[in-house]
Amino acid sequence: MFGATSVGVGAIVGGGILALAGVAFATTGPSAILAFGLNGVIAVLTALSFAEMASKFPESGGTYTFSRKVLSVESAFTVGWVVWFASIVAAVLYAIGFGSFATLLLSELYATQGSVPHWLEESWSVLAVALATTVGIGAMMTFRSSGGGAWINVAKVAVFTVLIVGGFWALTGQPASKTTQELRPFLASGWGGLVQAMGYSFIALQGFDLIAAVGGEVREPTKNIPRAMLLSLVIALLIYLPLLFVLTTVGTDESQSIRELAASDPEAVVALAARHYLGTSGYWLVLIAAVLSMFSALQANLFAASRIALAMSRDNTLPTALSRIAAGSGSPWVSVLVTTGLVCLLIQLLPDVAAAGAASSLIFLVTFAIAHWLAILVRQRSVSVPPPFRVPAYPVVPVIGGLACLALAIFQGIAVPEAGIIAVMWIAIGGVLFLSLFARRARLTDVSNMATNPELSLLRGNSPLVLVPIANPNNARAMIALADTLVPAALGRVLVQTVVVAPDDWDPRVNHRPSAQLHAVMTEVLHASASLGVRCETLTTVSAEPLEEIARAAKLHQCRSVLLGLSEITPEARDTPLEGLLGQLSCDVVVLRAPKDWQLDQSEQILVPVGGRGGHDYLLTRLLSSLSREQQRQVKFLRVIPTDTLRADQKRIRKELDRTTRVNAGRVCEREVVLSNDPIKTIADRAGDAGLVILGAQRLGPRRKLFGDFTRKVAMESNCPVIIISRRG
Repeated sequence: MFGATSVGVGAIVGGGILALAGVAFATTGPSAILAFGLNGVIAVLTALSFAEMASKFPESGGTYTFSRKVLSVESAFTVGWVVWFASIVAAVLYAIGFGSFATLLLSELYATQGSVPHWLEESWSVLAVALATTVGIGAMMTFRSSGGGAWINVAKVAVFTVLIVGGFWALTGQPASKTTQELRPFLASGWGGLVQAMGYSFIALQGFDLIAAVGGEVREPTKNIPRAMLLSLVIALLIYLPLLFVLTTVGTDESQSIRELAASDPEAVVALAARHYLGTSGYWLVLIAAVLSMFSALQANLFAASRIALAMSRDNTLPTALSRIAAGSGSPWVSVLVTTGLVCLLIQLLPDVAAAGAASSLIFLVTFAIAHWLAILVRQRSVSVPPPFRVPAYPVVPVIGGLACLALAIFQGIAVPEAGIIAVMWIAIGGVLFLSLFARRARLTDVSNMATNPELSLLRGNSPLVLVPIANPNNARAMIALADTLVPAALGRVLVQTVVVAPDDWDPRVNHRPSAQLHAVMTEVLHASASLGVRCETLTTVSAEPLEEIARAAKLHQCRSVLLGLSEITPEARDTPLEGLLGQLSCDVVVLRAPKDWQLDQSEQILVPVGGRGGHDYLLTRLLSSLSREQQRQVKFLRVIPTDTLRADQKRIRKELDRTTRVNAGRVCEREVVLSNDPIKTIADRAGDAGLVILGAQRLGPRRKLFGDFTRKVAMESNCPVIIISRRG
């Protein structure tokens, strides 16, 4: 908890109040104290929503991770992309702030000795110090997994404590009338000025969210993340509010008020006020506090930004190279270096640092409002596994907090229009990169994650339905088991359909055969459902055309998948009724051909022959992830090529197979390229040792799907169970 709190304190305490106290005082006068207090209330409300989600999802990534669990992969990328940018820009601001205060401190030190080196007076000295410090922190983070900076936090808190204690000591020697006079008029610009000051200064309390961004590295995260967030905010408010009070009451003489002092020099108001009641030592203390605060905030934002990039790379929404971890330290060194490099680049390139900072503030406020909304969705949808930490007074806290953050974001967008323009431009750049480089792999990873962790479907408000038409009693157990694997009954719905095949003028009292067949099927369905623990629903209809009835039911119930049983595949037949049904269904279709009494849990090996072209990637990824969710299975991707294939082509094909394997099944699976002029026999021989073969249906057009010659021949030659998949559309 101490380390996690250190990240929050490092990001919040110091930099914000030193940079924004002057703006707040100039806008609203003494009521800047109230503005920071009200912002503190909003920040605490926001931290409570963050804490609930962080306890539910104790992983690195912060708001991006929460979005990935609840929203679509495209929405999650957008949130992660802008939060990463906001953290990087915040790091840029603190790096430049550190450079400014560090050079000022050095100049003051040299001035006491009589002369100031000329390089300290050059404009490039601030950027040079900022770049050197950023590179140094980044290099340090590549060798250690923690953010560090605990001693700096202790030091700056101690310095601020001295400033506060000194202020109250000066207050005791001041007449009460003078103190009262300095607090008047309290609302110097009315309630409108107070709201403006809140909008300008809220970002001074940003930083507690960085704890969630590094949540994957916190011990006992379900307890320590909520505590660290709230504790870091409490520490910040215990420093900010008393400090603002003493600056207001003893920071000026009778010739001017704190508002007038702030209006004349907003950036130096804290230093000037401290010098008034503590003398020169107060001025030096503020400089020291500024240097320590900027350094720790830079360190915290670099640390958090690198973890956001790490979380995104693991989901393939950023290049996977960013997820490389150093063997010794456990640090995501590539992510750290890339983030550090971007910060250094922006330090030199940003033409308008103030506008970029306003864009960072705007993004944080919008994502805070989104976080409140996500907290409501998570609470509503986490029925089976509620978050360990729960927001009190739900839903009042997230509703009020979300509206407040949204209102401040709107104010920020109106006050600084350039902030909105920068944010939109960055989103546009991200959209182009996502669609051109990351979309396919990111979506496949998302499909795999949802299949591996079915709770994600509930968190996204989905209740997927799989339709399972059963006509053969011998297939009932296998079909229901596979359906429950595709869509667990606890999180989705398994709808078993039985069609009584009978003419339109059927009389059950005369012709008992359809009723007897229905009874046999339903008996096996009930036995299989009870023995497997799958509480499936049943649908029974009467039709002379069973396949058309299946298509009608699938469309009527908006099924995500249809699971069909198959007894035989003939070598010559084309456009069979079953293949005609494939063309009518707009959802994913899985066709199972299995021997009598086959059980899904017996198939520990899965063979996936590939021909070099995709087409079923999303369905294949979902199927493989579902099959491996509760039982460890060996998956092998097999490619058969002619014996006369050139070596260069063999090398290219192996790379293609490796790429296909990573995209569809991750890295934990086998892949094999076999040289053979008889691919059907080769695959059949390999299938003899496998427990299950997965093949793809051939797609000739939007409404024409066939098993295809290759799939047909492999299925005929293989004795083991075969699954044929057909993607939606």
